[in-house]
Amino acid sequence: MSTIPKSFIREILHVTVQPGMISFAGGLPNPHFFPVREIAAAALDVLAADGDSALQYSTTERYEPLRQYIAQRYRDKRGMDVSADEILITNGSQQGLDLIGKAFIDSGDPIAIERPGYLGAIQAFAVFEPQFCPVPLLADGVDIDRLSEVLAQRRVKFFHTVINFQNPSGTSYSQDRRGELAGVLERYETMVVEDDPYGELRFAGAVEPSMRQWLGGNAVLLGSFSKIVAPGLRLGWICAQPDVMDRLVVAKQAGDLHSNSLCQRILHQYLVNNDLDAHIAKITSAYKRQRDAMVRAMEEHFPAQVSFTRPEGGMFIWVTLPEALSALELFEPAVQQKVAFVPGTPFFVDGGGRRNMRLNFSNADEESIEEGIRRLGRIIEEQLSDKHRRSS
Repeated sequence: MSTIPKSFIREILHVTVQPGMISFAGGLPNPHFFPVREIAAAALDVLAADGDSALQYSTTERYEPLRQYIAQRYRDKRGMDVSADEILITNGSQQGLDLIGKAFIDSGDPIAIERPGYLGAIQAFAVFEPQFCPVPLLADGVDIDRLSEVLAQRRVKFFHTVINFQNPSGTSYSQDRRGELAGVLERYETMVVEDDPYGELRFAGAVEPSMRQWLGGNAVLLGSFSKIVAPGLRLGWICAQPDVMDRLVVAKQAGDLHSNSLCQRILHQYLVNNDLDAHIAKITSAYKRQRDAMVRAMEEHFPAQVSFTRPEGGMFIWVTLPEALSALELFEPAVQQKVAFVPGTPFFVDGGGRRNMRLNFSNADEESIEEGIRRLGRIIEEQLSDKHRRSS
């Protein structure tokens, strides 16, 4: 346990709840869009119609109608041939990562991850003591040449990717990059873990194919209702073919028997009663406005030496500071000015990220975004001026 990195984000959440704090730190959905009344109505329907069984123990794979709903959505939205038997309900996609670690990683096994990588995956996999093989992300996806080198040199168990609007970078893989990735993984017979909690939060660009459409059973998919309904439900899923699913089910049986039965039924009732696509459209419309507000504010208030991504969806923008600056050095002055962000270092397993910041735009209104970025821009300018004075 001493080797597992703490979640920097979780550790600083106590800072972000201070009065007057503008937080770009947590990866939080906007609570304005939580369907409180609709979920309350669904809960009453479930308890009135089926309360006894809803409150009872259940099977590990759990609530069949919810699994059927997810499989049908894959077929309708992505054109993928998925059955309910290939869906395992989990306690958020984070548990999915843990189950994959239990099922596939022995101590010392090489696993490939993106650089920068998703902190939740780094934490989940670190429990099982793998050898992380980080592969750089480029503007449209992973560095295929470097990944090929890694796979040629090591017997990698799997490659983990947040393929749409990556956390932390906001990067989304292009169709060409996905095809190249599929070719490399197929050549080296390496499984891909496609982590996709943000894929439905697209507000620009075209929907790109899943790796399952390229690799079939050699792709394991993770999804979540946290970003499109509500994170407090703690419900996600793994989509995998039978040989993989058998291992995951055993791992889950050992961990918690099954995910929350009552919440699964309530969520399914909510999905039956309401138009999920219309709900997602409201979220993505708002997130686009918030993304645009943050980009405009950074263009106005950040020095020209600062660069940043312009994601077509998701919840994050990745900032790269000038060489002279460190994001960690900016953190305390920023907190003193009542604005919080996540420095880049926790997203690297090899000591990188010194000059990077992750900014969340989904959980702040446009006025707060403008003011928070103005404060950050002033702090960056002051730090640059101070560095210049010291060096001259």
